[in-house]
Amino acid sequence: MGFDELRKKASELLGNEEQTDNALDQAANFANERTGGKYDDKIQQGRDFADGKVGDENA
Repeated sequence: MGFDELRKKASELLGNEEQTDNALDQAANFANERTGGKYDDKIQQGRDFADGKVGDENA
């Protein structure tokens, strides 16, 4: 399965931009809690990158 197929499936599952943002925020918060905030900048960069790939704005 290619990245475009994964992006499409994620977008379908998550629905709209608000839902994708919420899911990504929850994942980032979980990662920050698990790492004690040590990698906050990197986690935020990853969250923003993922949002650019699965958000409705780019569909």
